[in-house]
Amino acid sequence: MSRLSRRRFVQAAAAASTAFPLFTIGGTKASGKVIGANDTVRLGVAGIGGRGGSHVDEFTGMEKVAVTYLIDPESGQFASRSRTVEQRTGVTPTCVQDIRRALDDKALDAVSVATTNHWHSLITIWACQAGKDVYVEKPISHNVFEGRKCVEAAKKYDRVVQHGTQSRSSESWARTIAAVNSGKYGKLLVSKGEASKNRWGIGFKPIETPPASFDFNVWLGPAQEQGYHKNLHPYKWHWFWDFGNGDIGNQGVHQMDIARWGIAKGTLPTKVYSLGGRFLPDHDKDSPGGKDQAEVPTQQLAVLEFGDVTLLFEVRGLTDGKKFPAWPTVVTNSFYTTEGVIREGGTFEPKGGKKSESIEVSEEQRVAPGGAFKAFVNAVRTRKPEDNNCDAETAHFSSALIHLANISYRLGQQGTYDKARGSIGDNQEVVASLERIRDNTQAVGVPVDQTTYTIGPVLTFDPATEKFTGEHAEAANKLLTREYRAPFVVPENV
Repeated sequence: MSRLSRRRFVQAAAAASTAFPLFTIGGTKASGKVIGANDTVRLGVAGIGGRGGSHVDEFTGMEKVAVTYLIDPESGQFASRSRTVEQRTGVTPTCVQDIRRALDDKALDAVSVATTNHWHSLITIWACQAGKDVYVEKPISHNVFEGRKCVEAAKKYDRVVQHGTQSRSSESWARTIAAVNSGKYGKLLVSKGEASKNRWGIGFKPIETPPASFDFNVWLGPAQEQGYHKNLHPYKWHWFWDFGNGDIGNQGVHQMDIARWGIAKGTLPTKVYSLGGRFLPDHDKDSPGGKDQAEVPTQQLAVLEFGDVTLLFEVRGLTDGKKFPAWPTVVTNSFYTTEGVIREGGTFEPKGGKKSESIEVSEEQRVAPGGAFKAFVNAVRTRKPEDNNCDAETAHFSSALIHLANISYRLGQQGTYDKARGSIGDNQEVVASLERIRDNTQAVGVPVDQTTYTIGPVLTFDPATEKFTGEHAEAANKLLTREYRAPFVVPENV
């Protein structure tokens, strides 16, 4: 980082906070020390509620790993998480509400990120600049611009960045993908992901003063100034565009990553469109009149084109196997070929009603051992890219797909189901997904004639420049990034 850009950063940080020593970017390629096999990896967990608790459990269960920092804007969680660390490892972690305080500690080797989505990239970039390695939960980015900056930062500062799409650490999924790519089971036509979980209404919460234990300014971070309400913290932020990316960018990133993995040499698409709606029944106690405070769709269809392969994604958030047995939670991937369908678990269903069979691959697939967390710690020690099962660029490509789909959705126009059906063409699997969304929505009490779909435009995209082209390009390109709130700015030059 140049002296000028660093000076601007420090000046902006000084204007925003005087409560603690300022984070300074001290890392360079040369500053990250090599950690030997007998040295302890000192790690900070950022975001310690929910998924962050799993990070604490994983890392405190490893030898020669010390969780030395717990980082969260909500200080009310520090006591319980600290006890867990102390009981399991004998280490008393330092607890801070602002990530910059931890990054200023030269003894810290790595950061594990389980914060809100809109903080993922900024922490990743700051950590790389400070000479720390990063395990970052999915999605690595809140928008496409941020993901590319994470790739650049990891490369520039020679940092290990491991993404939390755990399927990349699965030998079973690696074998399934190898079978898809082998051609033995036909040519791939449609790579489908589905993330349909119980995501009903969240009601309405009034603006109020944040709890004294909660540093709402730090939690807001890159987002614009706005009021606090209880639907933002600790989990329902997923359903607001300023902080989350909907369920396609929550559970869906895992299945989107697998779907893209199945497309040989698939990076980014040339076309994308998405449609759906925030459909809620009147009988849902948290959505009176079929309305609530959230912004993202409960039902969403996304289609991304990779040459002659279509990536299809289906989100249905109105699932409940108890109330509606025909519509249970479904989280899976399928690969439709010219000869049949390869399913999760490694089975092939040939066309013509023939008996299903287990897939076979000619070679065993190499996956770095120990799962995502242990593979990360091993890569921190070895500094070898192949010891990392999902690096920053792999993470960027898969995360970008959900952002591109959401951009089409957010630029959409309102229309009836019939108009939505008329907009998608005649691909058999795409039509079947839209019909399933319609049937699911109607089955839980939202009649088809009372639904208004958001129908996104077909957007053309250039994978080389990572920009939209053609009609709608100006509006779409604006959504590739966001307006940042100083000093929490993802920089153009990392």
